[in-house]
Amino acid sequence: MNRMAALKALGQEREPVTAAIEVAGVEAVADPLGALYLPASRALVVADLHLEKSAAFARRGMLLPPYDTAATLTLLEAVIARYAPAVVISLGDSFHDALGAAAMSASERDRLDALAAGRDWLWIAGNHDPDAPSNLAGQAADALELCGLIFRHEPSADPAPGEIAGHLHPAARVMRRGRSVRRACFATDGIRLVMPAFGVLAGGLDLSHPAMRGLFDRKSLCAHVLGRERVYSVPHARLCA
Repeated sequence: MNRMAALKALGQEREPVTAAIEVAGVEAVADPLGALYLPASRALVVADLHLEKSAAFARRGMLLPPYDTAATLTLLEAVIARYAPAVVISLGDSFHDALGAAAMSASERDRLDALAAGRDWLWIAGNHDPDAPSNLAGQAADALELCGLIFRHEPSADPAPGEIAGHLHPAARVMRRGRSVRRACFATDGIRLVMPAFGVLAGGLDLSHPAMRGLFDRKSLCAHVLGRERVYSVPHARLCA
């Protein structure tokens, strides 16, 4: 998903080009770092941070570079500085497993606590982290209703107007300078929205994947694709197969 490219671009990019979208009539801003900002409620939404993923893999004998938590927090610090939200909503799978929050280093725990200071912080339960994170600022919930929207980790199978969810890590393939490029994206038909994964080690599912079936009106579906400095809004009909 090239999240590390976004990390390397911090401090070098021009003013980012966001995408203005609506979900069930509520205005939102899709940021190229993969966060959604809701101006009316001053809420910033991120999904699938998967903090401590490399540590979780190491506990299972699979070694990955142990820098993902620090890198993801750097992106999170940048997007919070950009919008100065009153509320931050983390849409589940904030940690890669149940041990993640307790296993964080003291310095990284301090970084999270500093980000939460002076604002409301909501940890939505995910399938990787169904229990509230231990010893961290903020409140935990299974779902949240705010300003006509409902925030949960997994998209509902039934129609769900105003739903903002994560879990599926949507990605889209587009033509860029004559070649096919696959990037993380916000996926919405204006009724509901599925967030891109924010974590630097998170993968993605193409919008054509069976798990996406039935979630959107394909005629209205648009992929708001994450570039290094801007969000590219591409109708479903113009995506690469």
